[in-house]
Amino acid sequence: MSEPDGRTRNVFVLGMTDLQRKELESMRHAARYSFHSLLDYDTLVRDTDYDFDELLDQARTELAAFSGPVDAIVCHWDFPSSLLAPILAHEHDIPAPSVTSMLKCEHKYWSRLEQQQSVPEVVPGFAAFDPFADDALEQVDLTYPFWVKPVKAHSSNLGFEIHDEKEFAAALGEIRAEITDVGDAFNQVLRRVDLPESLHGAGGNTCLAEEVITGIQIAPEGVVAQGRFSVHGIVDMHRDASGHSIDHLDYPAVTVPAEVQQRMVDVAERFLRHIDYDDGAFNVEYMWDPETDRLRLIEVNTRISQSHTELFLKVDGTSNHEVAIDVALGRTPRMPHREGPFAVAGQWHLFHDKDAIVRSVPGEADLAALEQAMPDTQVTLQVQPGDRLSELPHQDSYRFRLGSVYLGADDHDQLAARFRQAVDLLPFELEPVTEEDAG
Repeated sequence: MSEPDGRTRNVFVLGMTDLQRKELESMRHAARYSFHSLLDYDTLVRDTDYDFDELLDQARTELAAFSGPVDAIVCHWDFPSSLLAPILAHEHDIPAPSVTSMLKCEHKYWSRLEQQQSVPEVVPGFAAFDPFADDALEQVDLTYPFWVKPVKAHSSNLGFEIHDEKEFAAALGEIRAEITDVGDAFNQVLRRVDLPESLHGAGGNTCLAEEVITGIQIAPEGVVAQGRFSVHGIVDMHRDASGHSIDHLDYPAVTVPAEVQQRMVDVAERFLRHIDYDDGAFNVEYMWDPETDRLRLIEVNTRISQSHTELFLKVDGTSNHEVAIDVALGRTPRMPHREGPFAVAGQWHLFHDKDAIVRSVPGEADLAALEQAMPDTQVTLQVQPGDRLSELPHQDSYRFRLGSVYLGADDHDQLAARFRQAVDLLPFELEPVTEEDAG
């Protein structure tokens, strides 16, 4: 089936992987589209040292070489992809958020300042500091413990919970060694917009300290399209016992009352309208303390979440890519509701807590056995034989992720049981790092 005018629409996806292509082709009406990868996954995601302007020129060259019309540009990765997308979209008259509104989400300190103006009741204590300054700790007017992280980083990379001056000094050592990999490229984007006076001196290599917040983590996902705000799903985000890393995601969310979920949705709309965010997707992470009923906003992400895609497919019957494509094509997004094959779905991460060298990973026979035992289960591996975990890009600061398993089930108990079964069917051989390796 083609579009009403008979033409197939060309959809460019930044850093498209094989799994994402499969997810896209599982959408309703997927035959109406032709999907093209724009730049590649390794360049946009696995690499750690970016030149934003160079990536932008490479993407422009690829689009210019394409013989047909460029109808949509969509993104589901973090920086630099997240900010390449709107710049390229505007150059091709494709609906997308303004770069300024994107930066008011993606620059963590700028975002906190905007949140303080529009939704102050959900903002934790925070302070910006220069990690290269001799008096960095003196710039943090917070009591221990507190979190520190760059104003722009990948996932939880370079994020640390600080309990004393010694831990702060240790964190600074790691941050100083790595922050410029992303921070310098982020500065290239910041130079494209007019920054407020409050942000002068707080560029891409700045850090943010924040009050530690605890509770239940949850994330609404939605879109703003031609001024219309909507949420198409809310996902539970479960942390590990330490509270440092996301252990698994469940959809649909069941851990907080409907009234609290609605408060989260209302806050998201107030904030996004405050910053004039339009024609883009979003997901907003919150923490809710059931004992105090205190709601805190963690961060606002300017895209659909790649981690949510399989969950929506399994429960609602189509990929969340569908709404991102609708927005880019100037349409009103419409997600189906509970039309998938499962009542619940989850993404469970496969972690290893200590540095190691990967000797073997699950092979084709292992994945086939898993598929036979639990049909419609997806596995993504983030390591391969020969990798050393501590040298992998974009890892959490406290744990190493080997991969992820996407599962569907009739209920949450069955979901957890299926993950335990999946772990048994996915063998990894990891060799502890010796003193010689460490040297």
